[in-house]
Amino acid sequence: MLNLERNLVFFDVESTGLHVIRDRIIQIAMIRFTPSGNTDELVKLINPGIPISPEALKIHGFSEEILLHQPRFSEVAQEIYDFIRDADLAGYNSNRFDVPILMEEMARCNLDLEVEKRRLIDVQRIFYRMEPRTLKAAYRFYCSRDLENAHDALADIRATVDVLQGMLERYRDTDLTDEEGNVITRPVSNNVSQLHEFTNDIKVIDATQRLKYNEQGVVVFAFGKYIGQPVAKTLYEDRNYYHWIQEKEFSFQVKKLVRELLQNYEEEIKKNRNT
Repeated sequence: MLNLERNLVFFDVESTGLHVIRDRIIQIAMIRFTPSGNTDELVKLINPGIPISPEALKIHGFSEEILLHQPRFSEVAQEIYDFIRDADLAGYNSNRFDVPILMEEMARCNLDLEVEKRRLIDVQRIFYRMEPRTLKAAYRFYCSRDLENAHDALADIRATVDVLQGMLERYRDTDLTDEEGNVITRPVSNNVSQLHEFTNDIKVIDATQRLKYNEQGVVVFAFGKYIGQPVAKTLYEDRNYYHWIQEKEFSFQVKKLVRELLQNYEEEIKKNRNT
């Protein structure tokens, strides 16, 4: 398995829909790997407290009746948080969906997942960059067998672990030429930091892609009337826009980032005035 410096938690969620802010988690499955080679699993069914969309129901099959007597997320949040602790996180399409929806659920319970302190491995990103396919096809391709019980969180995340192991074996001596013609030497290696870099877009800061770095490394808006403008400077000059972001339906991660960027900018201005 992976060379680990600290715990790595693979996880998958099923939900009421695909909106990371409005929808809720109904099942979460996690597998924790330790540097010593031990593994633990945690699976929770959750009553979301809101309707499940027909589209989501067709995929995972968890009806409101099945979940009626399950605990709310607030009742299991601390247990999930404690299971993860300071671990790095991995999953399949996790950077775009599982991580942000879990962050939102945690934030509602006054718990901060602090993804900026973790390394994130999105196995789908490796797969799409090396062999564009779905999880089912990835499982067949890398594991030479069919995936059963797809869209059950535990079955999906077990398959994701197997797929990553198959990728590490298949691509250990494989270089990649990216869209711009740059050669990346053996990007899929048995190294968590390298996998984190390979599966994350370094220009995008938040999972909902509202903020990004420009060519000068400055955090700018990727949406709205100030698109392309520096976040900190813009919010310092337009406080109404800052309050609008904090009040509207933006992710917990975006609200936290803009708050910290503005605070750091204000501190820098004060420091310059005193020198």
